[in-house]
Amino acid sequence: MTNSVSVPDRPLIVGVTGASGLIYAVRTLKYLLEADRAIELVASKSTYMVWQSEQNTRMPSEPSLQEEFWREQAGVPATGKLRCHPWQDVGANIASGSFRTQGMMIIPCSMSTIGKLAAGLSSDLLERAADVQLKEGRKLVLVPRETPFSLIHLRNLTALAEAGARIVPAIPAWYHNPQTIEDLVDFVVARALDQLGVDCVPLKRWKEE
Repeated sequence: MTNSVSVPDRPLIVGVTGASGLIYAVRTLKYLLEADRAIELVASKSTYMVWQSEQNTRMPSEPSLQEEFWREQAGVPATGKLRCHPWQDVGANIASGSFRTQGMMIIPCSMSTIGKLAAGLSSDLLERAADVQLKEGRKLVLVPRETPFSLIHLRNLTALAEAGARIVPAIPAWYHNPQTIEDLVDFVVARALDQLGVDCVPLKRWKEE
């Protein structure tokens, strides 16, 4: 008898690109790790430069050190399972459709990545993993952090939506009475995770007691 794997037990892939707003990735990891989820993380090459530019912080490239780095940023030292992959390792497990996942989220997602995915190009592990989600008919959630959108951006986003991706722009709401920047970020994180069927962010929802 073959052991079946329930979808919630499968890992989630979290991709992080060089778009501004790394706090979105950090808060996503915080809630997923606190919920004891298994995460496969890949950060693009440009992410290293953005950490240096926005936070004056060096993100290590060695996987085990990068895991410690992300856990430290998220403030979750022990729970959950986090495995980090080098951006250039296109032979990693998440690059194959035979590696089953619950889906993938790219947060924040640069317009460069959006353009490559819309054109079917994959020059690194993050792009390859996202392409795999599309070809396998799995969930792919993209959180673009850009404004304003050019016509090229809109066409690329439309192409990806038509291919099955879910587009969740980093646009917070105000009806939950946010008091901090983290409140605004968490709204976007929660709505993005909703698209993957994951509910682990404490959020006051519309007209919910």
